[in-house]
Amino acid sequence: MIQQNDARYGTAARNRLDATGDPSAEGAYAALETFYYALNHRDAAVLREDWSDHPLAQLNNPLGGILRGGDAIAELYGRIFDGPMRVQVTFGDIVEYLGEGHAVFAGREIGTYTGPDGLAVPLAIRTSRYFRYENGRWRQFHHHGSIDDPDALAAYQQAVSGRHATG
Repeated sequence: MIQQNDARYGTAARNRLDATGDPSAEGAYAALETFYYALNHRDAAVLREDWSDHPLAQLNNPLGGILRGGDAIAELYGRIFDGPMRVQVTFGDIVEYLGEGHAVFAGREIGTYTGPDGLAVPLAIRTSRYFRYENGRWRQFHHHGSIDDPDALAAYQQAVSGRHATG
């Protein structure tokens, strides 16, 4: 089934790991919401549980490039969570692609990142997330995120790395 979903997952997202065992679409929604809970609340343990252990689980995003495996993905997010930058995003404008045992959610993350200087900088990322129902629960297997504006991308990467751009 392909349909638009009016839900929004942001700072009010809940940790719903306990509901990810539901094999229906409701379990997939629980896994998606749980990811945004973990991201917005800097909860590395919950984020790790949301991602698959499969060695080919893959993250393609502006910060990590291409990473494979749940541990490598969790390590990247852990560095972000432990760093001075704070990310707050809401996932919306969602089109969902649901089938038996799999779900893709494609939309936009809109929010801000705030560095040690306390200034909030707008953030806009085109996002897709792929979940599978496997071994009795829904888990994330793939994420792709892109920032369209090259200057915004460079500033975000610089803020996360803590390095200053060189001319």
